Amino acid sequence: MSLSVDLLIQARWIIPVEKDGEVLDNHALAISQGKIVAIVPPEGIAQVSAKEHLTLNTHALIPGLVNLHCHAAMTLLRGYADDLALMDWLQNHIWPAEGAHVSDQFVYDGTLLGMAEMIRGGVTTVNDMYFYNSAVARAGLAAGMRTFVGCSVLEFPTRYASNADEYIAKGLKERDEFLGEDLITFTLAPHAPYTVSDDTFRKVITLADELDLPVHCHIHETQHEIDTSLSEHHVRPLARLHALGLLSPRLTAAHMVHLTESEMALAARHGVSIAHNPTSNMKLASGIAPIQACLAAGVNVGIGTDGAASNNKLDMLADMRMAALLAKVGTLDPTAVPAATALRMATLNGARALGIDHLTGSLCAGKAADVVAVDLGSLETAPTFDPISHLVYAAGREQVSHVWVNGKPLLSDRQLTTLNTETLLGRSNDWQGRIRAGASN
Repeated sequence: MSLSVDLLIQARWIIPVEKDGEVLDNHALAISQGKIVAIVPPEGIAQVSAKEHLTLNTHALIPGLVNLHCHAAMTLLRGYADDLALMDWLQNHIWPAEGAHVSDQFVYDGTLLGMAEMIRGGVTTVNDMYFYNSAVARAGLAAGMRTFVGCSVLEFPTRYASNADEYIAKGLKERDEFLGEDLITFTLAPHAPYTVSDDTFRKVITLADELDLPVHCHIHETQHEIDTSLSEHHVRPLARLHALGLLSPRLTAAHMVHLTESEMALAARHGVSIAHNPTSNMKLASGIAPIQACLAAGVNVGIGTDGAASNNKLDMLADMRMAALLAKVGTLDPTAVPAATALRMATLNGARALGIDHLTGSLCAGKAADVVAVDLGSLETAPTFDPISHLVYAAGREQVSHVWVNGKPLLSDRQLTTLNTETLLGRSNDWQGRIRAGASN
């Protein structure tokens, strides 16, 4: 039967991710009005009439990557304070720099810079957490990325707000500006158990339930966090949050490095998703998260980069590889987190955590055309016995050639289509000068 579509992408391999390990040879992806219409087998391609027909003979098509935990604006602080422990890094370097420089313009410029980097690495959805939420949302619309805007909530003052109630009020007001925007979803993002009170957590839970909002929070990132909770609250952080009612399918818990078996079972029972940040966890020496055990316990685990100030790059392909390797060395089991699992974590699991797995995260008819093409025809990925293995263990983000969100190209032949590279570099250089001048005063 003949089919008329807007775009037909014919590729050497299509990896839908719906079934682990499934690879379709020489198929084509048919797209119309921003959605996947069909995956067409080789014998049916001649029957498809397309306004645009793209042939990618050495490429793998995969779902757009989902960066499940990020602070994109902190790209402007990349390399600013390296090789430090988390609390030293935060309290003595990052928070003072943010206090001196973070503004609506800082967040907009930094978020755009981070999004450009992510698009060039195949990311189509980002779950962000920062301040000046309107700036994050505007950047997402300018870039064309699917953007979850995390409204940070803390008890102490910053340049953005003076107390928890003001963080919440400002965040909800900014949310109202973007209601109805297809690519923008606001979330409530209480920063962490050590920066948010019980009363504030209760307010967040009530609002999330009333407004049907996702929740995004750093939890169990370091042993120090757990020791402090035991000293101040006489329970571990997850137990405290459970008693308050925070644990639910709407919660994405970032890091979750230090977990007991009973805590993994608790997270699974309540449908909590984990945003695993392997590179950031290693760089800050937070520890090795028990990801294989979490998966075995039934916890949904996605992957995040964290911010470029603690990674130092927003490279989901690299973090996908790190997730697989770290699980192996952490368990001394070479079968832990195989390549297909790592790819699922970076795509469909991330979408599931955000409640959008009906929309994106895999390639199948009816879903949005959030698609990435990775060229596996280079010397670095030759020969290609298994494209899924190569995507996780061999390919680099420089091999990402095309990116689409809702069928709209954000990257074409390795060139950004929605953002200007020279403009972004100019803004980055300007902010570097300001931050460096501030640090020397």
